[in-house]
Amino acid sequence: MLAAVVAASGAAATIDLRTGRIPNLLTATVAVTGLALAGLGLSGHSMAGALVGALVGFALMLPGHLLGGTGAGDVKLLAALGTLLGPGGIVMAFLYSAIAGGLLAVGHAVRRRRFATTVSRAARLMTAPSETKKEIDGAARASRFAYGPALAAGAIAAALLVK
Repeated sequence: MLAAVVAASGAAATIDLRTGRIPNLLTATVAVTGLALAGLGLSGHSMAGALVGALVGFALMLPGHLLGGTGAGDVKLLAALGTLLGPGGIVMAFLYSAIAGGLLAVGHAVRRRRFATTVSRAARLMTAPSETKKEIDGAARASRFAYGPALAAGAIAAALLVK
């Protein structure tokens, strides 16, 4: 299971850094692999646990996507990783990813000398989500960053600590 998480999340992070997207083929492959490992009894949880893990991963990431903070590929990746990690593991992965993502966002904002603007937009996202979502969606490509590496860090940390 650890090898599958490392391979899947590492591939997703690499592709996301290069292209700014996480391909559907990758997330589908991860999901099928997770279900197969669960079905064969090699993941540490049942097939039901793999399916619940996918649903939990999807549910945790969907609000961020609807508010404009993450891409659809990020949502699908966390759901797919949920098949490998199960419900408890995917919650841990989500929390670790949030920490890693926060650190990446701060680093990206500082590097671009836009820390104050980033903090201001994050605060406005909580108070005026629809207006701020339009502003974020219309932002220059350079103000966005790949969240795949944060998801990879969180998933690998959770995989190492699960059991």
